[in-house]
Amino acid sequence: MLVSAGIRGWTTKTKGIKGKPDFYFPDSKVAVFLDGCFWHGCPQCGHVPHVNRPFWKAKIQRNQRRDAETDRLLRDGGITTVRFWEHELRNAPKDCIQKLLGYLGKPRISRKSKEPKN
Repeated sequence: MLVSAGIRGWTTKTKGIKGKPDFYFPDSKVAVFLDGCFWHGCPQCGHVPHVNRPFWKAKIQRNQRRDAETDRLLRDGGITTVRFWEHELRNAPKDCIQKLLGYLGKPRISRKSKEPKN
């Protein structure tokens, strides 16, 4: 999606950056995390399995606390974090690209442009 939208300047090698973001834009100091709806407890479509419910509930809550702590530590270090839910990437990729461009301080994609390919 990033390549299709003409977005450049990211790295996936984020050694030394808390939380291991999926993409990091060093020039803009923006860390992007792609959060799975199940693993990170999406309020829209995440769920806790019925089998071994206490384990999964605690696991997902730990992930959410870790995400919040990662965001705080990065923010304190001058890095902006952007998180996209799995369903957002699947259902509205162009909206995700627009949001990211806003954080990167780049011009928006025109409404007439093609939807980025996955």
